[in-house]
Amino acid sequence: MYPNMPQITDTQIKKTKATDKPLRLYDGHGLYLEIRPNGSRYWRMKYRFAGRPRLLALGVYPVLGLADARAKTLEARRQIADGIDPGVEKQKRKLQLAAQSNDTFAAVAREWHEKNIKRWSEGHASTLLNRLERDAFPFIGAIPVAQLTAVILLQALRRVEKRGANELAHRLGQIIAQVLRYAVATGRITASPVNDLRGALAPVVRGHFTALQLEHLPEFLAKLERNEARLYPLTRHALKLLLLTFVRTSELINARWSEIDLERALWTIPAERMKMRREHIVPLSRQAVAVLRSLEMFRTESGFVLPSATRANKGMSNGTILMALKRMGYKGKATGHGFRALALSTIKQELGYRHEVPDRQLAHYPSNKVDRAYDRAAFIAERTKMMQEWADYLDGLIGRKP
Repeated sequence: MYPNMPQITDTQIKKTKATDKPLRLYDGHGLYLEIRPNGSRYWRMKYRFAGRPRLLALGVYPVLGLADARAKTLEARRQIADGIDPGVEKQKRKLQLAAQSNDTFAAVAREWHEKNIKRWSEGHASTLLNRLERDAFPFIGAIPVAQLTAVILLQALRRVEKRGANELAHRLGQIIAQVLRYAVATGRITASPVNDLRGALAPVVRGHFTALQLEHLPEFLAKLERNEARLYPLTRHALKLLLLTFVRTSELINARWSEIDLERALWTIPAERMKMRREHIVPLSRQAVAVLRSLEMFRTESGFVLPSATRANKGMSNGTILMALKRMGYKGKATGHGFRALALSTIKQELGYRHEVPDRQLAHYPSNKVDRAYDRAAFIAERTKMMQEWADYLDGLIGRKP
């Protein structure tokens, strides 16, 4: 269009004043500057595509200068020559950018979590979301997944690593990797930058959960009994139940009253709350039943046996258990999970039970299907007897009569 029209100049543009009617300064190849009565100036390009007239908005002057407007015009002409409508391409880019702005890491992560929540135990699902909300969303949550790079992800992970939580940094990286694989699968991105992070974090030195040693158990029980650390009653009861039942900490702090039958002295943990996704039966000793009856006075509408003191409709946090052990003087010497190892070794060593009985009470199941079917009802009588003997053994360590 307008092949012989002389090109406009920057000087001409600056000297041309707005009038009471729109003005147009034509440059060639369909490019012109429209000057509105209010003084606004817009670059436009006329063209034809598929035999029909079209109009393409290029930008606003002076943000988009004359040279840049001409460059955009030439690019649009190249698209037309290739059979591409530049107006349609611009609209597609606009829609794509709008979609990307909505596809932030936080939005995609929450969608991924919601899609997969039925596959996980309640405790595991809560842990995943908590880690994202605490250590990922504040730093990368508002960034569209299409704009995430390995450098940005590494910065977020190193924030966690720098506070000494090396293993947590690796676990967070694994969660982020799963979210971004979901983003690839749902068409938000074409490739995940997580693969470029291999070897960027310090390796994790694997080890066992810190477990209290048998020789220190009497002292621990005495301190707990005297409450030297002045722990809140719920916290003391939680530690007692960990010792008496040796369930996983996550299984205890998320326990519901609906799972517990005090009359039959049984606690049935549903499959969705178990790590191995199998229902688990915990026979309750007289001592465990007594602790649970003491906890009834703390019942709330949330239904949690150990309700959170600060969060409505939530159970006690794992941090509460760790802080209690710290206040008792056992930081680095004991963890809630470590009571499981203590119980397993002590019951075999001191009470003389063969490995399979306490092992099943730990909810460890054999891989063989026939053995698993047998184990569902097997050892219940032995485990019930063992749990009472274990509770009596603990009482004996502090001089209390069973």
